[in-house]
This record gives sequence, C-alpha cells and structure tokens, in this order.
Amino acid sequence: MEHKREREHDGDHERVTPMLLKSRTGEFDLESILFLKLRNHGIHDLGCIGECINLERLDLSGNNITNLACLTSLRLLAVLNLSANRISNLEPLRNLESLQTLNLAGNVLNSFECLYALQSLKKLESIRLKDNTYNYTNPVCRNPSYRVHVLEMFPNIKVLDGERVVGRGSDLYQLCKDIDDTIKAGSYKNGQLIEHSDCKPWVEDSYWEIKRSNNAIVDEAYKQFSDVLHECRLLNNRATHVISQTERSMSLKRQSKQYAI
Repeated sequence: MEHKREREHDGDHERVTPMLLKSRTGEFDLESILFLKLRNHGIHDLGCIGECINLERLDLSGNNITNLACLTSLRLLAVLNLSANRISNLEPLRNLESLQTLNLAGNVLNSFECLYALQSLKKLESIRLKDNTYNYTNPVCRNPSYRVHVLEMFPNIKVLDGERVVGRGSDLYQLCKDIDDTIKAGSYKNGQLIEHSDCKPWVEDSYWEIKRSNNAIVDEAYKQFSDVLHECRLLNNRATHVISQTERSMSLKRQSKQYAI
C-alpha cells in the first residue's frame, strides 16, 4: 500500500497539477501565484501551469521538460529558468513579451535557428545557454562563432551566459576575465609572476578614480553616501570598543572565580 502511495506521489510530480501548485505555494487560486519554484521534480508535462497567468518568476530547472506549449499564456513572466531539461523548440516562448531573463543552459538546442523565436522579445536582457559552474551547455554552444553570432542576433541583451556584455561593469568584467586568462596561460612560475618588458597596464592610471559630476543631484547623493559611510565607520569603532570592554570584563570575572575556588 505504501509503495502504491509513493508511485502516485511520483506520478503527481511528473505532471504539474493544481494540487502540486497549491501545496508548493499555499495559494488556492492559481491566478494569485506570482513566484513558483519547481526545481528537480521530475516534471515532463507542464499540465495546468498556463493557468498561473500572473506569474512573474518561474524556475523549472532540473526536470524532463520537452514541450513548452503551456507557457504561452504567461504574458507577465519576467524571469524564466529552464536549465537542465530536454528542450529543443523555443517557439512557445515567442509571446512572452515581458520576459527579461532566460536560462536555457543544459538543454538540446542544436542550432541558431532554435533561437529565432526569442528575437521578438524586446525586453529580453539576459540569456544563458551555457553554465560552466554546473557544466551545463547546448550543442549550439560548440560552434566556434557561437558568442559572436548570438550577440548579432540579440544586439540589445546586456548579459550572455552570465557575462556582462554592455553597460556598467562590462569593462571591469572583461578586465577580470583577461586576468584569469593570463593566469591560466601560465604567466606564473613557482608562484611568481613572470615579468615581460613589453607589458602594458590594462587601464589608465585615472581609471579607478571617482569622477565627480556637475549634476547637483549626483553631488548630493555622493555627499549623503559619504556621510552614511562615515557613520558606519564610527559605529564599527564603537562596537569594537564595546566588544573589547565586554571581553575584558568577562575575562576578569572568570579569573576571580578561579581565585575563589
């Protein structure tokens, strides 16, 4: 009997049902669900998930999903994680007009044509097709021109595979990546950096300086931030002093008890 119950329970997880959604979210009305996480549930059938029309964030990673047709009604969805599934067709995602972040790493997307359906998503800022942390990838990522081709297809995205490609932080990211590549290339010998006479700095000397703006609002914000930072330092000094006094007092009490014994 217990074995039969376990099989029924597993069967529920293979398909998204109202009972599963209510148990995971505590919501009795599917339209009230805004955030949903169904990671590693063995799901292969998305069932009634399309009834959660107000969903904003959805995590379906680590399942056995192949068909995304049930997602077409999720017009408010902004963040979607479909990593580690068996997806080869993205056509149902074409109408997700609010989508900003999409994780497809660890699927079976084998050509750039598979990505055409995503070009209509004007708000899409971040796409992940491979994730080195978990060793997730797609067959299309093996193409030598993969990165260049994807950036040409999606000129407005800001992040590709976790790497910032435009906007603030992209230069710093590239700098750190160059450092990592240099280290991997064997620039260190016996723990010491090999010096090269033709080495040049990655950035100019003034790169790290804070550039003050003539904008009065920015100046005021900078001043307020500096004041808050100063207060935090003062609080830290006071806390350190109080902790030091308390530790000294406790130490004296322990010593007096030892003498009393």
